[in-house]
Order: sequence, then structure tokens, then C-alpha cells
Amino acid sequence: AMAVNFGKIVMGIYVEIKRSDGRIHQAMVTSLNEDNESVSVEWIENGDTKGKEIDLECIFSLNPDVAPEEEISLSPVTPPPPTLSSVKVNKIPKNRRTIAPGRSEIPSRDNRVGGDELKERKRLLPLIKWNRVYHSALLTARRKSNCVKEVEKLQEKRERRRIQQQELREKRAQEIDTTIPNYEILQMIRDFRASLDYRPLTTTDLIEEHRICVCVRKRPLNKKELAVKDLDVITIPSKDVVMVHEPKQKVDLTRYLENQTFRFDYAFDDSTTNEMVYRFTARPLVETIFDRGMATCFAYGQTGSGKTHTMGGDFSGKNQDCSKGIYALAARDVFLMLKKPNYKKLDLQVYATFFEIYSGKVFDLLNRKTKLRVLEDGKQQVQVVGLQEREVKCTEDVLKLIEIGNSCRTSGQTSANAHSSRSHAVFQIILRRKGKMHGKFSLIDLAGNERGADTSSADRQTRLEGAEINKSLLALKECIRALGRNKPHTPFRASKLTQVLRDSFIGENSRTCMIATISPGMASCENTLNTLRYANRVKELTVDPNAVTEGVRPNVNSINQLDIMDEEWELGNSPQRDDLKLLCEQNEEEVSPQLFTFHEAVSHLVEMEEQVLEDHRAVFQESIRWLEDEKVLLEMTEEVDYDVDSYSSQLEQILDQKIEILFELRDKVRSFRSTLQEEEQASKQINPKRPRAL
Repeated sequence: AMAVNFGKIVMGIYVEIKRSDGRIHQAMVTSLNEDNESVSVEWIENGDTKGKEIDLECIFSLNPDVAPEEEISLSPVTPPPPTLSSVKVNKIPKNRRTIAPGRSEIPSRDNRVGGDELKERKRLLPLIKWNRVYHSALLTARRKSNCVKEVEKLQEKRERRRIQQQELREKRAQEIDTTIPNYEILQMIRDFRASLDYRPLTTTDLIEEHRICVCVRKRPLNKKELAVKDLDVITIPSKDVVMVHEPKQKVDLTRYLENQTFRFDYAFDDSTTNEMVYRFTARPLVETIFDRGMATCFAYGQTGSGKTHTMGGDFSGKNQDCSKGIYALAARDVFLMLKKPNYKKLDLQVYATFFEIYSGKVFDLLNRKTKLRVLEDGKQQVQVVGLQEREVKCTEDVLKLIEIGNSCRTSGQTSANAHSSRSHAVFQIILRRKGKMHGKFSLIDLAGNERGADTSSADRQTRLEGAEINKSLLALKECIRALGRNKPHTPFRASKLTQVLRDSFIGENSRTCMIATISPGMASCENTLNTLRYANRVKELTVDPNAVTEGVRPNVNSINQLDIMDEEWELGNSPQRDDLKLLCEQNEEEVSPQLFTFHEAVSHLVEMEEQVLEDHRAVFQESIRWLEDEKVLLEMTEEVDYDVDSYSSQLEQILDQKIEILFELRDKVRSFRSTLQEEEQASKQINPKRPRAL
């Protein structure tokens, strides 16, 4: 052990020492004292050479690199270090140059040194050179610190991982087409799917009874997605589970998958037919309307996700086969049910209506797109004034009405679809007995949910369109939640859609089915997740109705902000505004106070527009009567002896009526223009919270 310890200490090397005053500096080892396990060191201070004898333990504590933690094996040919025990250097002259700390430098030749000192230096020069080489070997061979070892281990692991990844990429390159964009993501999805146990929905599965049924349907990749080699990131492993493989990227640019799982009543994969979807969704609701009930089935999702295909039927190019949609399939079963003995004796008649809701306005699709008014009667029943009901005798009659309605439905081009529906289409099958309503089935093809984000667009028409879609989808969700939890109040007045569907959300015998349609492509991943979250919240909140206390408001601060805005805008209370306010309070994560103000301005704008148009139409009709009266007066003046007094009084009366009515209309038009400015100002103040489901 002594040999090892002293083997680590080599004369001529520099070590750190600690002075009695606490200072730490470097000194050169000049001799080794094996008897008392110490070393003698020297250093230069103020031109004088000073020395000190220090214990080995002190040296090792300050110089761990020379500590005897493990033996140092040098080359067998390395000679043992020579000893300087016979050499004693007590003093170095003042004019000797100082060696830089930390370096075993060879003293430079000083011409001023002569005699014995010069001889002594020449004698020590070979020894100092050898010590410098040996010290270098010791530094190379000494044990590394734990930190250095860990760094080297990480470097080795990283290098091995790079080699493995390269080998894996080369292997996958042989199995998959590397020309496909994001082929690494594709391979990860394939590897994940290979570990799943698939149990898809089949016709043998039982159809369960749900007051509120929420299901999801995945469509196949379309031609556009296949052309750009988009990836399918949706997996449906079982009859009620949907998985989304969302691509993510770490800080070090490593790509990975975040597999998100959702559970619903039913999940339909891309091979499922419309008949199969209908079997588990709308078909169980047909019997409800024969039992004097109200049923609602609607398709919700992103534009181009398959809503119109599901509700209206298969497409072949631009032509749609309406016989394979849920509209027609439901009508077929209605007529089959009428033939059953227990329903045949009721003598029921079947009627159909088809209308759309666009930008807060209702249009009759079966009557040349006539604009309709939605009013509440004295019994608080919502009436769509002027809506035509067509009696239908068979499924073929229904198909004709669907074709007529689809041909004039409002549509426009979007990034997802060249012929995108921008309105909510409502097709209703109504059963009447002796003129009175017996039951009603509402089948709804909703507008694309991603259009609800257009509330801050510079174009007013796009703003109004997006605001109505956004508001109606939120209101629809809250009405379904109220239905599932048997709430005493349903906020149906918050939007035109829920207003016309009011009777579908009240009563004990009311059932609803939601079909969330999703696109499988990776480019649609964000919209798909929004759709699934929306659908998940609808069903999630109906599972345990006792978990939520009635009357509890979600966010007091948010409500206070809305109350403050009430005072600033000096807006009066109304049933419609109360429902809109309740809607925003219950969705405070998605609706900021500024967005609520914008929705209120839009609602006010729509109401004012209807009033102005109604008054203008009335003034126009009155103007025709005035023209006829004025024509009679003018004909009277053609007589030679006409009554001038009667003429002037009648003309004055007509003019007074004109002035009064025209002034009233002008004031309403001015107020309407102010409302337009308020809407535009509110749109610029929007601070939207990112919708999670819209």
C-alpha cells in the first residue's frame, strides 16, 4: 500500500497545498519521506523559495487525482521513478524565474546563474524531463470521476441507439414505401395496431335502449386524401371504442404518437354501411313516435366527414342515392310500422317537412326556399309560421321531397369540400291523428362544426354564418344535457335550431341520437379531436345525473363579467337573452365574455333585421293602397265642379299617414344601422377561448 501511495506522488509535479492562513495554492514536490508518510514541497513567494512538509492525507484530500483509489498500471517497459531523496534543495536564489502555477515547466536558462547553481540545474534537468513525461502518463491513466463516467455512458448509449435506429430505418425502408410523407408515423401506427385485439360491431350485437345515444362513425379516406398520401390516424378496435393516433414531436425533434381513447355507445369503422349505422341509431327511435313521443337524430362533424352521406344517402359523383340515407330508411320503417295491427287501427297520416336554418333564418326547402318566421304562441309552443307539411303515402314520396330539398339547400366552397353545406337541414316525419300531432321524428344534417370558428372574420356574412353555427351547436349540446338530466329548464331559446326543436327536448317520451362523423386523415386530426370531445361531453354528462347539483353556476367571476357588460351595454332582459347568457355561463371554457357580447349583438341584429323587413313590407303594401286612393283623388279633380275642400282634406290625411309611417320606418332603419355598427365593433373585441369541441 505504501508503494502504491508513494508511486502516485512523483517528484517534480505540482500539487495543491493549504496554508495555515487558509490559502490554497500550488507547490512542487521535491522529496518523498516514506518514514512518516509525508512529502516536502516548495513554492516561490515574493521572489523567495519557501518549503513545507505535508502529510500524505492532506495531499490526497486536496488532490484526488493522485489519491490511492486504485492501482495505476503503466507499460511494463516504464522504469520506476528515480528518487531525489539524496538531493536536498533548501533555497533557490531570488533572481530565479518563477514557474507558472500548475505547469511542470523546465527552468529556462538564465545566463546570470553560474557556478555550482548552474551545475546543479544541469544535473536535475534529465530528472525533471522524466518526471514531466511520467506525470502526463499518470494524468492519462488516473481514475475518472463518476460524472465523466456517466457522460461517457450516455454517449455510448446514444451511439448505440443511433445505430439501432439506423438499422430499424433500413429494415422498415424495405417493408414500407419511404416516398410516403410521414412514413415513420405510419409504421408506428401499424406497430400499435398490431398489438390490438379487434372486436368490431356486428349485426349480432344487441341494440341497447338509450334515451340519449351517442355514437361515432369513421369514413374511409377519400380520393383527395389518397392523392396526397394522407395517413389514417383513426382506429376502431371494438364496438364502442375510438382511438386517435395524434402525431407529436419532442424538443429534440423526435416524433412519437399520443394515442387518445374515447368510449361511446357505438363506434362504426370505415367499412360500415348506412344500413348498419341506421340499425343501431335511428331505427330504435321509430317506435318512439308511434308511442306519442318525440325523437331526434342528428349528424354532427367537420365539413366533409360524411354527415350528408349518412343522413341523405350514398354519393356517386355529384349524384346522391337518397334511398340509402337515414332519411329514407326511417321513412321506410314508418310505413312498415303503419301496417302493424296495433298501429293500423289508429288511422295515422304521415306528413313531411324539410327546412334549413342559415345565419339565424329559417327557409322552407319544399316551398321555393320561402323565408319563415319562428314565433311562440300563447301556450309557449314554438310555431314555424308558414312551414308547409306535405302528406306522403310511401317511401317514394319521401325520396322526391328529399331530392327537392337537397337541390336548393344553401352551400358553398370550403377547404374541405367543394360543395359544402353551410346550413342546418331539418327533415321531419310527422304522424297526425285526426289533424292533431301524434308523434314527430326530426332528422338533422348539421353544418360543419369547423365553420363555428369564423366569428372573427372581416366579412360580416361569414361572421353571422359562423356565429349562428357556433351558438346553435353549443345550445344543442346544452339542450341534450338538460334532457338527459331531467332539468326543469331547457335553454332552447338560445338559438333558432333549438327553438324549432323545442318539443323534441321536453316530455318524458323524448329520445335523441347523435352520430358524430369523423375524418380519418392526419390533416383533419385537430377537427376530429374537437368532434370527439364534443360528443364525449354530451354523453359523459348523462351517465350520472346525480353527480351534478342543479342550479350550481360554473364560474362566478365569468358571470360577474357578463353582468358588468349588461350594465355597460344597457341591454334589457328577455327569455332569449337569458338562455343565451345561461349557455355562455355553462360553457365558459369555450365562450369568453367578449364572445358572449358578440353573440348578443348578432342576435339583436337578426331580430332588428326581421323587424325592419316586416315593417318595410307593411309600408310597401300600404303604399299600394295609398296609390289607389291618390288615383281616385286625381280622377276627382278632372271633374269641372269637384269638391276642392274634400280633395285637400283627403290628400292631407293620406300625407299624414305616409309621413307618420315613413318616419317610424326611418327610425327603425337608423336603429338597425346602429346595430350593424355594434356587431362590427363587438367582432373586433372578441378574445376567443379556443373551442375544444367546436
